[in-house]
Amino acid sequence: MTAKENKYTIEEITYLKPWTDHLFSFRASRHEGFKFIPGQFARLGVTKSDSSVVWRPYSIVSADYDEELEFYSIIVPDGEFTQILKNLKVGDKIFVDKTNYGLLTTDRFENGKHLWLLSTGTGIAPFISIMYEFNLWEQYEKIILVHCARVGEELTYQELINSFYTHEFYGDMVKDKLKYVRLLTRENQGADLYGRVTDLLRNNKLEEHLNTPINAIDSRIMVCGNPEMVDETRKLLAERGLTISRRGKPGNMAVENYW
Repeated sequence: MTAKENKYTIEEITYLKPWTDHLFSFRASRHEGFKFIPGQFARLGVTKSDSSVVWRPYSIVSADYDEELEFYSIIVPDGEFTQILKNLKVGDKIFVDKTNYGLLTTDRFENGKHLWLLSTGTGIAPFISIMYEFNLWEQYEKIILVHCARVGEELTYQELINSFYTHEFYGDMVKDKLKYVRLLTRENQGADLYGRVTDLLRNNKLEEHLNTPINAIDSRIMVCGNPEMVDETRKLLAERGLTISRRGKPGNMAVENYW
């Protein structure tokens, strides 16, 4: 094995699930040596027609103890990576970088009562992985998962999210702590609230819906989604005195923006 090859493993696609004509999930085998912290992402590689490999970051949906790795993808029109990825089938190969990446992890926070997980589109992926952490349900009084999409069919993973309420090991805690909020921006039925995450933060509708204010003392907030939403949310919360959590200097926010 060359030095370059030593940086990744070759895994096999084991499962494919189309959600819409532009959204799908897939699973791949997991090398026993691949470790990650829930909330982190992996770098995946696919082979182009000229035999070169193109790489992209993908948040991991799976629990850190799962035997396979699950990912959630949007098909980008003319996208160099997803135009290849969408044509893969069960049994096809994919490259997985051996290194884990990202700082969207709950160990960046200290104290706090309420954990907010704010996502748009495929940004929900790392939060599902995080919700598998048993200690999370012991640590926080409330865990608020917000998923914003354009139309109802894009509110994916609802069945899985609702299954946490009856989870074999921590369902009793979840039913009292998990607040799952669905947002839509282009339809006015099939969700809990309507409008962009940032608009509902700005007019306080999200907090009013949950009867839970956001503040620097009680709130710990994780944000993942499109770059505009992430940046605007960070600025809105900074105006309220919340700060990004950094190494050696714990704060109230953690964000992921890698595309």
